[in-house]
Amino acid sequence: MQKDDTMTTPSQPPPPQPRIVRKLIVEVLEARDLLPKDGQGSSSAYVVVDFDGQKKRTSTKYRDLNPVWNEALEFTVSDPNSMEVEEVEIEVFNDKRFGNGSGRKNHFLGRVKVYGSQFARRGEEGLVYFQLEKKSVFSWIRGEIGLKIYYYDELVEEDSQQQPPPEDAAGSQPQAQAQAQPLPETLQNSPTLVVVEEGRVFEVPAHAEICHGHPEPFQTPPVVVIEESPPPVVHVHAEPPPNQATDFQYPSEVRKMQTPGRPIGGERVRVWRRPNGDYSPKVINGKLGRETERIYPYDLVEPMQYLFIKIVKARALALNASPYVKIRTSNHFVRSKAASYRPGEPTDSPEWHQVFALGHNRPDASTATLEISVWDSASEHFLGGVCFDLSDVPVRDPPDSPLAPQWYRLEGGAADQSAGKVSGDIQLSVWIGTQADDAFPEAWCSDAPYVAHTRSKVYQSPKLWYLRVKVLEAQDLHIAPNLPPLTAPEIRVRAQLGFQSARTRRGSMTNHTTSFHWNEDLIFVAGEPLEDSLIMLVEDRTSKEPVVLGHIVIPVSSIEQRIDERHVASKWFALEGGVAACGPDGPVAYNSRIHMRLCLEGGYHVLDEAAHVCSDFRPTAKQLWKPAVGILELGILGARGLLPMKSQGGGKGSTDAYCVAKYGKKWVRTRTITDSFDPRWNEQYTWQVYDPCTVLTVGVFDNWRMFADISEDKPDYRIGKVRIRVSTLESNKVYTNSYPLLVLQRTGVKKMGEIELAVRFACPSLLPDTCSVYGRPLLPRMHYLRPLGVAQQEALRGAAIKMVAAWLARSEPPLGPEVVRYMLDADSHSWSMRKSKAYWFRIVAVLAWAVGLAKWLDDIRRWRNPVTTVLVHVLYLVLVWYPDLIVPTGFLYVVLIGVWYYRFRSKIPAGMDIRLSQAETVDPDELDEEFDTIPSSKPPEIIRARYDRLRILAGRVQTVLGDFATQGERVQALVSWRDPRATKLFIGVCLVITVILYVVPAKMVAVALGFYYLRHPMFRDPMPPTSLNFFRRLPSLSDRLM
Repeated sequence: MQKDDTMTTPSQPPPPQPRIVRKLIVEVLEARDLLPKDGQGSSSAYVVVDFDGQKKRTSTKYRDLNPVWNEALEFTVSDPNSMEVEEVEIEVFNDKRFGNGSGRKNHFLGRVKVYGSQFARRGEEGLVYFQLEKKSVFSWIRGEIGLKIYYYDELVEEDSQQQPPPEDAAGSQPQAQAQAQPLPETLQNSPTLVVVEEGRVFEVPAHAEICHGHPEPFQTPPVVVIEESPPPVVHVHAEPPPNQATDFQYPSEVRKMQTPGRPIGGERVRVWRRPNGDYSPKVINGKLGRETERIYPYDLVEPMQYLFIKIVKARALALNASPYVKIRTSNHFVRSKAASYRPGEPTDSPEWHQVFALGHNRPDASTATLEISVWDSASEHFLGGVCFDLSDVPVRDPPDSPLAPQWYRLEGGAADQSAGKVSGDIQLSVWIGTQADDAFPEAWCSDAPYVAHTRSKVYQSPKLWYLRVKVLEAQDLHIAPNLPPLTAPEIRVRAQLGFQSARTRRGSMTNHTTSFHWNEDLIFVAGEPLEDSLIMLVEDRTSKEPVVLGHIVIPVSSIEQRIDERHVASKWFALEGGVAACGPDGPVAYNSRIHMRLCLEGGYHVLDEAAHVCSDFRPTAKQLWKPAVGILELGILGARGLLPMKSQGGGKGSTDAYCVAKYGKKWVRTRTITDSFDPRWNEQYTWQVYDPCTVLTVGVFDNWRMFADISEDKPDYRIGKVRIRVSTLESNKVYTNSYPLLVLQRTGVKKMGEIELAVRFACPSLLPDTCSVYGRPLLPRMHYLRPLGVAQQEALRGAAIKMVAAWLARSEPPLGPEVVRYMLDADSHSWSMRKSKAYWFRIVAVLAWAVGLAKWLDDIRRWRNPVTTVLVHVLYLVLVWYPDLIVPTGFLYVVLIGVWYYRFRSKIPAGMDIRLSQAETVDPDELDEEFDTIPSSKPPEIIRARYDRLRILAGRVQTVLGDFATQGERVQALVSWRDPRATKLFIGVCLVITVILYVVPAKMVAVALGFYYLRHPMFRDPMPPTSLNFFRRLPSLSDRLM
């Protein structure tokens, strides 16, 4: 028998293994417009770079306000896993040795802090100009510094670890080795949750003594510690095993954020009543988590018990053709895939390496058994089996290592005729776990049997760039000589990138030469890995049929990338093809050329979502990313009361639902629960949050692709979606709610069921990092320096949606284009009468406070409530006599309003609002128009009726616009002498008012006007006032309209 495991004796030391050391390179290139600090109108600048306790400096550039260094400083990264929370501090100083000798120390010229999340891998770095920042409020700083920061990994021998670290370039003091202190014993034994997502680790200790120092640990909120770590896995540290050492060290730098305690299971039966009735979100009841002190990574969802069976391989089997494994319990019966064989191995040693996850119910486990048998697929002969008592199956928790598979002797049944032919062993492992188990994502699940299209997956959107093509001019173009007299040729440049195409305007000629000028920008969306090519065509469109004068193909990967507004050099490109020039001896070679400036813009954010529901505003270039302010955790619990989406045999309805969540560049997809109207997913996901003013989108779909053949494409059917704005979530609070799934159909709004979600936004409440986010611009800097037009932005967004859909469709299982378009709201800007009404009522609701204030003032001046009117008189007198109180009183009133409305704040994140969307009272014909295609597919009489209705609506809008224009023209007519008598009266009244205001004190005038406005109705005339009558008689330009 061949041994499968080998052992190494302790007497044989393992050979030295090379280790990976990460190096960080900071290239200090140049600085611009520095502040003179040497007393002679200049500065002698040098740069000091500090990273992880290592300090290095550049050389000094003598008396230069725009110094150029071009020096690279190398640093060693002590912990690559925590590099993203490290930061590099770059400081610029003026060297006092080159000044006038009056300074005692080197003058500070500015500093820059760059976070580890902005570091790029070698080969992906770019030149970034950072604005120099102040050290204090009283610092006077200006200028910017150009840097390239990147890292790379290298292999070194083990004995190199004993070498001392190098000293800094300045030769001053040796680097201090910071020794991390071990944790106190109370913190070592505390359970901790570590969630790793996109390279960042968030730890949630159970005690917060390290930041608060209270004697009772349970009275203090836990602390979220953010640490960097590349591997995208989930680890859970509960109480350590007894035989394992627990002393560990703090990372070199951490960011701490407060978070409340873990949710404790309990009854939640309170329902928040909303005007929408059955269409409003509700708080659901249930228990999240187990009644134990251990903290699990899936703390937002309910733990689901599964029986895991891992079939590895077999040996010494009886003669067979192709064995397979049957697994049978009281509730499940499954069959493994066909066995495979290693090259050179005997045919009696098949391998499967397959994991099964069967739904498990603990109360039934006391009497249930598990039967695992091996069969020959050709003859269906029984080759042996193993039985397990489920009450003896071990329970594995996520902190434990994977259960080691063991060899079990295959046995035959008592009544089996071929019991004597049974031989061999099977290697397997059996355990009970939850959906947090490492083997669950790739296991064959009993509630999702179609493995290819039902597994839960995480997707990443492609990295998108804006490609800017600036067409300057073209020379030596061969123009057709047979043009009519006084006819200028119409030369245009057309650019193509994949399915995108754009064309310049007509080129202008210079001095009747063959040189044409455009100076026009064309912008496209390019997606990594930048495999496409840009095709430029120069066309002569003077005649009906365009003639290509030349073309050129430029690989997008060869185009220069920039991440700021720096100048990119233009280039001349030789055109190929086209019409050859005719010489005396026939066609001759003709070289035309075109002058262009090409660059890939990394300073923009490529919008693929509607701006009002965007989930990410980061630019394309990673070097410009700010550090994350927190994490967003989403627990997808399940759905209730889903409607049947498809029919099975016998007319029975069925629904195979799965859920998709999208935030930032990360998409997640749950497994598909087959044939269930109440699916339970209980899957949890996390995202980094860089801007809280973003939206999380969760959609539910019915899976049709798993039943489709390879040749056919069956789109998945939408069931509904929910949007949750992250900024509406309180910090570190768990929201567990049920949201209605609403779909707008041609027949009206329809409720397809309800989805249950648990959401938590872990971030500091009012720390400077969180508050500073609200003061930053919403979009990256380039959107304001070189803004894009609204129509251009919408066209680019449509191209980005197509590229994202094509990218995700290549995954397995694929996310169909219909899913991507629905999640990204691809048709959010299409025309809809329903949306127009909704926007109008939103405007009315916004102006409701002004209408309410006008009604309140009208009630005051009409003395509806005499006591209130008298109090307003007194307040008005106080404000007139003490005008300094007007501004603080106004702000105090705003504070009181905010405190008053705190009682009416939303207790749960809002979902879709059918009343706000005008989906309750929408006309069926308007819905049919909203779902119509472009161009319309309806009969001419229906299109004519809709056009007439649109003309009536446009006529009303036209009347309102005319009234606004009339009032403005009447204001202009006061002094324009269009009506000489009215202008004379107005000027005379203004002269009288001027004299009165010069003579009478302003306070007396204000009191008189206020009391006149608030006079009792018995002193009022029911007719309009004289001033209003005068204004209405002023002329406008409406009488000049044709």
